[in-house]
Amino acid sequence: MAFTNEQLERYSRHIILKEVGAKGQKKICNAKVLIIGAGGLGAPAALYLAAAGVGTIGIADADEVDLSNLQRQVIHTTKDIGKPKVLSAAETMNDINPDVKVNTYHTFVTSENIMDLIRDYDFILDGTDNFPAKFLINDACVMAKKPFCHAGIIRFRGQLMTWLPDRDLPCYRCVFKEPPPKDAVPTCKQAGVIGAMAGVIGCLQAMEAVKFIVGAGDLLAGSLLTFDALKMEFHKVTLPKRSKNCAVCGDHPTITELIDYEQAVCELKH
Repeated sequence: MAFTNEQLERYSRHIILKEVGAKGQKKICNAKVLIIGAGGLGAPAALYLAAAGVGTIGIADADEVDLSNLQRQVIHTTKDIGKPKVLSAAETMNDINPDVKVNTYHTFVTSENIMDLIRDYDFILDGTDNFPAKFLINDACVMAKKPFCHAGIIRFRGQLMTWLPDRDLPCYRCVFKEPPPKDAVPTCKQAGVIGAMAGVIGCLQAMEAVKFIVGAGDLLAGSLLTFDALKMEFHKVTLPKRSKNCAVCGDHPTITELIDYEQAVCELKH
């Protein structure tokens, strides 16, 4: 592809970076990224991926915008209350960058549809707010060999990690094994989350996606990055290698079909 004069100006700060350049920006413009969850994490990730010029961005979420979302889900505004989040997000993304094609999926992501959703995308972002969805995304991406970035936030803390196929790297299930029992972990309503935490971690997810696309720097593959906002401390923990006994990515996987775990009620979505 040849850039138009408008695109050269729009992406000029990328193009002058030696790690990106015109070649890297073309990769970005040809890339396809799927964001599962248009809430606190998905919102900043979607904004920055659209601004970066990612050619095709899919966004999947079954919810509508409500007033309590606006404390952290910065892709939506007060006038969007009651609108499907995927439509609100798509409008904002196209306002930022009309070059970007946004595919919207106003649906719950389940074992029935996730393989179809992730099939055509190069990189997946897990912006969900519950353990059943996170394990489903992990298992589907491992089975389909799709690279993805997991993230989670609660109170003043956040974390993220990236998984890449065909490497001896731990997946989310290697680290966390299985979802905790229902009601064992406080719900989002009980625990709360500081709004800016979603911005910090969601933007880091977008950074992982862009770095993967252009092939620059080190990804959080084999590492877990945590952030404590009260102490203003980041910690990068090197994870053990892929578990040979992992139920989904191990040498003899016992999970060969996707599972829809029971979800705890959560009134405040990420």
